[in-house]
Amino acid sequence: MKKRIYIAGPLFSHAELRFNELVNEFIEKKGHVTFFPQRDGKKLADLLHNGESKEKSAKIIFNLDVDEIKKADILIVILDGRVPDEGACVELGIAYALNKICIGLKTDSRCLMDNADNPLILGALKGRIAKNIEDLENFI
Repeated sequence: MKKRIYIAGPLFSHAELRFNELVNEFIEKKGHVTFFPQRDGKKLADLLHNGESKEKSAKIIFNLDVDEIKKADILIVILDGRVPDEGACVELGIAYALNKICIGLKTDSRCLMDNADNPLILGALKGRIAKNIEDLENFI
């Protein structure tokens, strides 16, 4: 069954952006529709370049992302890194509060706390953590 999926993850390095693209390509090839922030969202630099203030730009990005999370059936959050991206964690919290299905993707063995992830993140995911991109299919 075709799902609408929001993909949350870090957007700061070439490696992160490319990995996000691989995740998005996999999901779309499975027939799902995605909101992919690095493609479909607003970029702070672009808004600032077009004359928006930092405050208004932040509101535009926040409101768009929240609206897209509301429309989604599922949120996939990329958890790689010693700690997950803080923006992606906020997106996860919003999706959880809206009773969306939340799925983690963690291909990285690093953890912040004694070989364990943050209990709040784990709680929001309810045990749905894929270890590789292909494993996401088992949770969708």
